[in-house]
Amino acid sequence: MLRPSLRKTEQMRPVSMETGINKWAEGSCLIKMGGTHVLCTASVEMNQPTWKRIQNKPGGWVTAEYSMLPRANGTRKSHEAMTRDNRAVEISRLIGRALRSVVDMDALGRHTITIDCDVLQGDGGTRCASITGGFVALSLAVRWLMESGRIRENPIRDNVAAVSCGLWNGELVVDLDYEEDCVAEMDSNFVVSGDGRFIEVQSTGEQHPFSAEQLSELMNMAQTACKKLIDLQNQVLS
Repeated sequence: MLRPSLRKTEQMRPVSMETGINKWAEGSCLIKMGGTHVLCTASVEMNQPTWKRIQNKPGGWVTAEYSMLPRANGTRKSHEAMTRDNRAVEISRLIGRALRSVVDMDALGRHTITIDCDVLQGDGGTRCASITGGFVALSLAVRWLMESGRIRENPIRDNVAAVSCGLWNGELVVDLDYEEDCVAEMDSNFVVSGDGRFIEVQSTGEQHPFSAEQLSELMNMAQTACKKLIDLQNQVLS
């Protein structure tokens, strides 16, 4: 059965990544996955985070902040409500974990890189788009550090991308949009490294339990989809 967007089960939405969007940030990427548009910027601080300095820990740090702009969705969310958004906090931590998993903090030196992921328009899969575009912004910031002579080697050891998958209308599908996500029987987010290994798996049976076989098949679909995203990352960064 064709999906509401007329896509096949394993067909992703059109994806694009544009760099150099922000003239001030050391790295920036505007990622578009269908109707989901996220601006990712990477900002470099020339010191460690406070907690590392207090504990006298070596190396740098990568962190992230995620937010949806007031009219990213159908209903406006005020800036005041954005500051109290627990969902945004949880997603920020996910993005940070995903990006740190492929970075050698010692090689990064005593620098802190903050990835800001601002959802301009949301249509499902915003956290996955943030991770995928955030990696590009991070890579550009690291390139800036190397070109400026602040670090000698690239601390990024592999790519990282993410995609949503789920069970919709009895079928396993990849890259859910908002219309599908709202009624999905199973909702999952997969974070995958460049070598095909999994960094994080988030799966929920929204309407009923799911089987190990269904999860395994979705993981295979996610690996295939993330490989395409990583190929695009590499093209954009080349």
